[in-house]
Amino acid sequence: MKRRFNTRSLATRLILGSAVWIVAALVVGGLLLAGLFQGHVQRIFDDRQAIMLDSLIVVTRINDDGRLELTQDPGDPEFERPLSGRYWQITPQSGAPLRSRSLWDQTLQLSGTAKQTQGRRRYIVRGPRDEELRVLERDITLPGSDKVYRYAVAIDYAEIEGLVQPFIVTLAWSLGVLGIGLVIGAMVQVRYGLRPLGHIREALSAIRSGRTERLEGNFPTEVRPLADEINLLLDHIGEVVERARTHVGNLAHALKTPLTVLTNEAGTEEGQLANTVRRQTDTMRRRVDHYLTRAQTAATAGVIGARLDARPVLDDLARTLARIHRFSHLDIRIVAQDEIPAFRGDRQDLEEMAGNLMENACKWATEKVRVIADGADGELRIAIEDDGPGLPVADRKKALARGGRLDETVQGSGLGLSIVQEIASLYGGAFTLEDSAMGGLRAVLTLPAAPTEAMRPAAE
Repeated sequence: MKRRFNTRSLATRLILGSAVWIVAALVVGGLLLAGLFQGHVQRIFDDRQAIMLDSLIVVTRINDDGRLELTQDPGDPEFERPLSGRYWQITPQSGAPLRSRSLWDQTLQLSGTAKQTQGRRRYIVRGPRDEELRVLERDITLPGSDKVYRYAVAIDYAEIEGLVQPFIVTLAWSLGVLGIGLVIGAMVQVRYGLRPLGHIREALSAIRSGRTERLEGNFPTEVRPLADEINLLLDHIGEVVERARTHVGNLAHALKTPLTVLTNEAGTEEGQLANTVRRQTDTMRRRVDHYLTRAQTAATAGVIGARLDARPVLDDLARTLARIHRFSHLDIRIVAQDEIPAFRGDRQDLEEMAGNLMENACKWATEKVRVIADGADGELRIAIEDDGPGLPVADRKKALARGGRLDETVQGSGLGLSIVQEIASLYGGAFTLEDSAMGGLRAVLTLPAAPTEAMRPAAE
């Protein structure tokens, strides 16, 4: 799949801007150089043409018969070669003109818009082969004659173009190669200059995955203030989360203390009122625990840098439950991969979820409880199963409802599974009940895993 040209990329914008400027500068520079070279070549030809005209004037005279004649050859062999592109012509006021052999039997039609300089006139006419001729002419009165003679020397303009065109082609190729080199250099410069931003991206990914807590590194002067501000923001977020946890704890204490007082006062009394107070305070206590747990989880779920190794937590829970149920002789075992993904969340929340499920499995198990931990595709999967009587499919929805209890003979409030489901949903995970291969119930908890080095996206 082809990668689309991302015009929102800062690197792309800088490279495009540099490329446009380089191309524009080279085009303008190339046009200026071509114009300067063409003007230089044209001046050389103009000077040579002026010398030819002066030489032609020098080698002409009026003979004894009163006719114009050449005392010697003008000096350029091209004047002798037919239709060579170099011609001279001397036109008297009356009579036939005197012409170079290169004109063969043709005559130059000397007329055009002339530019006059130092007595000379310069203009463009069409030649014998319909070529474009650059003409330089001058009116001369020779010694021994009172007649005015019109001296003209013409050069094919293709001679100038023949020198200019190869230069322009060479110049275009040279500037093209130079432009490609400059654009490549700009790309390298932009990539190298923006590399610190990639390092910041990698550092932020490490913070998000919990491998580090702050941006550390030798950043350039221009990027250092950004890194410092990000570190200050991370510190502020940590302080906000800590204050939220403290407030939640204070709220729990403030609510539970009056409830405890009411429970103690009602516990010594008999009658309908005392029974009602005990039931309601118990309900309020359970609801306070529920919503405080939800509030704390919502405040800590997805916190930047949250990362917890799940295996030690599961081992601690297994040891604790084994001591609690030591008289039941339960075989509680953790089955896990060599390296399971870290949990992207708070330790207390993982203990709440896994502890509830493992405690429930121990209550219903006959001999065995297995905790299977693995992970893939950015997820941590924890499955708790037992060899107990299991749970019919029709009753599983009721078991997940708040306060749902299918057997009143077993101690519990009925809030455990619903709390597990709610905490898992707050983390963006899932909780399901299935049949176990051991014959009992299998509770599967799917939670977000903290990114590892292999999962981390590479910086551009």
